[in-house]
Amino acid sequence: MVQKSKPPIAASEPERRGEPKRRGRPRAYEPEVALGKALDLFRKQGFAATSLDDLSEATGMNRPSLYGAFGDKRELYIKSYQRYREEARASMAAIFREEMPVRERLERIFASALNIYLSGETGPRGCFTVVTAASEAVGDPDIRAMVLDGLTELDKAFASCFRRAREKGELPESTDPVVLAQLASATVHSIAIRSRARVSRKELEAIVKGAIDVMVGAKA
Repeated sequence: MVQKSKPPIAASEPERRGEPKRRGRPRAYEPEVALGKALDLFRKQGFAATSLDDLSEATGMNRPSLYGAFGDKRELYIKSYQRYREEARASMAAIFREEMPVRERLERIFASALNIYLSGETGPRGCFTVVTAASEAVGDPDIRAMVLDGLTELDKAFASCFRRAREKGELPESTDPVVLAQLASATVHSIAIRSRARVSRKELEAIVKGAIDVMVGAKA
């Protein structure tokens, strides 16, 4: 008696097409989206008050996935701060770069800063650099160096603005661009702190106007 041969088992669809068979579960998150969620949480709550469980819930990633993608909580905080710096720099790059009167430039810079500081689904979050300077930068040398780099970068950007304004005759020859830059940066930090304390935008804009008048002279 001849034994009937069994029909060959049909190949799976990927194998029929010559495609490699996928192994494991697909990654169910986007790193950049998850980093943005972590940044939002750190800006709202700070480093110490944000737990790994909080971060897991916010990002939709379990702890092993968080560690695999970003490292420990400190590393995730650092990556979040770097992301914040990149976004803040991008939001103001054109204002610093374009040609315009110095008063208009300052008004636009401070307005852009207020838009950042007053943003947040549950209320104004202020400036992440200022928050970090007052907390994590105190005891962590690496984070402190990053914060100082951010402060210096802002000072230099403002100094360049005032230097150009002096060259164009908008400011007296005796003007010290470095001193004015430090005053402008101090104004940025002040409105950042006050915005987080829920001071109204109208009051913050009044502070900005007064500071600009001091730096470049009141409008005629």
